[in-house]
Amino acid sequence: MASQSRPGHPGESIHDAVAGDPERSDDLERSFLSALLAVVAASGPADAGIVFVCDGEDSPSPIAVYPPTANRKIPSSWLHHAAALYPQSIESSRSVCAALPDPNALYGASASRYIISTPLKLPGLTSHTVAFLTQSLEEDAAKDVRRRIELGVSVLQAAGMLGNSGGGETDAEPLQMSMETLAAFNLHRQFGSAAMALCNEVSANWHCDRVSVGFLKGPSIQVRTISHTADFSRKMQVVKSLEATMEECLDQDCEIVYPTSPEASFVSRAADELSALQGPLAIMSLPIRRGEEVLAVLTLERQPEKPFESKEVESVRLALELCSARLLDLHDRDRWVGAKIAVGVKRALASVLSPTHTWAKATAIAVSIAIIFLIFAKGEYRAEGMSLLEATERRTISAPFDGYLKTVSVEVGDAVVAGQTVLAELETEELLLQLAVASSEHAGYRKQADVARRDSDTALAQIAEANAEKVQAQISLLEYMISRAQVTSPLSGITVEGDLKRQIGAPLKTGDVLFEVSPLDSLRGTLNVPEDQIGEVRVGLKGELATASYPAIKIPFVVERIEPVARVINQRNVFEVRVDLAEIYPWMRPGMEGVGKITIDERSYAWIWTRKIVNWVRMKLWL
Repeated sequence: MASQSRPGHPGESIHDAVAGDPERSDDLERSFLSALLAVVAASGPADAGIVFVCDGEDSPSPIAVYPPTANRKIPSSWLHHAAALYPQSIESSRSVCAALPDPNALYGASASRYIISTPLKLPGLTSHTVAFLTQSLEEDAAKDVRRRIELGVSVLQAAGMLGNSGGGETDAEPLQMSMETLAAFNLHRQFGSAAMALCNEVSANWHCDRVSVGFLKGPSIQVRTISHTADFSRKMQVVKSLEATMEECLDQDCEIVYPTSPEASFVSRAADELSALQGPLAIMSLPIRRGEEVLAVLTLERQPEKPFESKEVESVRLALELCSARLLDLHDRDRWVGAKIAVGVKRALASVLSPTHTWAKATAIAVSIAIIFLIFAKGEYRAEGMSLLEATERRTISAPFDGYLKTVSVEVGDAVVAGQTVLAELETEELLLQLAVASSEHAGYRKQADVARRDSDTALAQIAEANAEKVQAQISLLEYMISRAQVTSPLSGITVEGDLKRQIGAPLKTGDVLFEVSPLDSLRGTLNVPEDQIGEVRVGLKGELATASYPAIKIPFVVERIEPVARVINQRNVFEVRVDLAEIYPWMRPGMEGVGKITIDERSYAWIWTRKIVNWVRMKLWL
């Protein structure tokens, strides 16, 4: 640690060792620097580290290396490039970052690793720099790594100075607790166990009754882990108070310590309420950041007899700085797949566009692409209208004579066979009576004619024969009407009109329409095209229609005739367009409705989708 001592020499610092035994100072210095490299590399994280020193005009030489053994994954050339940064880091007295060239990389490819070199200022150690090798990350992540490395070096430098000032080992206790917290936290690979380890370790090292961590979800904070508590409900009052305290810290983006000092510039109303609810308690909340953005909050609670001091705030802040990057990464990996995909898409867009205003720029690019597509891409422009299937041939079946409807055997939609299927039957009782009377009269006239011929009365015989022929004509008419009482269809097909079952017994006049029959193999379609599109429809154009009964089947057709006069349907002017169907399916029936579309030509999608509104504006602005 910062204050290195050997048995029998408590509190002896590096400066004391250097001023004393030179051999022992070299061993102590190398041991301290090796530990420094290991701690900072773990908190960075960094793949490797090295400490350089230069006395006089000689080139810098390494005195401590991490990891101590050779690692094949670490290129040997990095030591040479790290040494090259030594003069710049010493002269500027600040950290320097440079890309590590990869000889196997393609020309123009971005570097896969970076070297961060910073001067090391410790009592007794002059002209020292420490360099670390890190992976190439996104800009925000790279800034976090660089900041943690600089912070780790600065804290260890401060610890070394404390040891030199004679403060003893107790001055290094906060640093030791931070390192212990980091070591316990790094043992876990899952977010739940790692967050619990962090809360438990902070609770133990800083003697807290309860330590909680909450993460930003949407506009509010949700408590995810409470020390020594495996399960809890967000409906609990204490959890709600904890979330309010964390949101207070999040909103102000600063540490909140309660009880507050008179010089405090922050608001601690939620912390006061939490203390009153659970306490009284001493409370401290610290934000957990990624770059400049606060993503989580850690809240500590303990007895009011031990309020949090500024030194403890610094030590807890150090522990959070060392653990925050990995904690946030584990939290991101613990999300559900959809959230991971959304974050991945956002980061990918940020890497392509820029780290700021990612969604706004992505939206602008998407809108631009959509506009270009609408202007230059072309699609089929089609006139659309309601369609109707109708028969090209219809046979009307009328009442053969005056009478009354006796029976009806078919309904609309029933199939009929020519000359075989009886559609309906008329009453014949009255006709049969008339036939009997006429037959009797015919027999009487025949008898008169026979008597007149026997008496040689030629004139009377001729009159009787004429009356007999007249009655015979009436008999023939009655027999014909009786034979037509059963109504049949003259052709095969289906009945499209003739729902007469509710009219049985009703009187009929000769010529009254009873049924209409249409053959199934002669169907055509009609489309009602609006008047704003009829001007572009021409005979011979092709299209498709679909019925409501079978919308998945598209029936091709060719425009056959356009009616010249408009009709009003549903308060719109439409023109009837007759089309010739290319295919007739067995399920098709006259009267089926649907939608038909006539392909006119290819035009841009922007014109197709804005045609109606443009025409409406033109009509409104036309003077």
